[in-house]
Amino acid sequence: MNSEIFSREIIVPQSAIDARGHVNNLVYLEWCLEVAEAHWETKANTDLKKKFAWYVLHHSIDYKASVFEGEQLKVETWIANYKGAKCERLYKIIRLTDQKIIIEAKTDWCLVNANTLRPSKITEEISTLFV
Repeated sequence: MNSEIFSREIIVPQSAIDARGHVNNLVYLEWCLEVAEAHWETKANTDLKKKFAWYVLHHSIDYKASVFEGEQLKVETWIANYKGAKCERLYKIIRLTDQKIIIEAKTDWCLVNANTLRPSKITEEISTLFV
């Protein structure tokens, strides 16, 4: 699947810093989830947002470098593939000053009917939102 890359830039706030003086590992996951949700919110119309929701099945993150308060980052996400009700979304967080990849991550999502919370097949209407 040739999915567009959706991205947001952030400046690392003090609230993201842990006791070791760098970004807490859980914050990276939060940033990934936030950009994924923003991607859906930007692309899906009101009707789709009322009918469907996305639930996380699995996360994996590879940490490659540390980041510190005040650094500028770009958080990127795109759809790698989908089948049935499942979707694989990939992420990169890149430090803008040197283009260093800070993390690479993957989340497996499941599309569910917002009323029944049962898995729902990803339709062509939904899949084409991200191409």
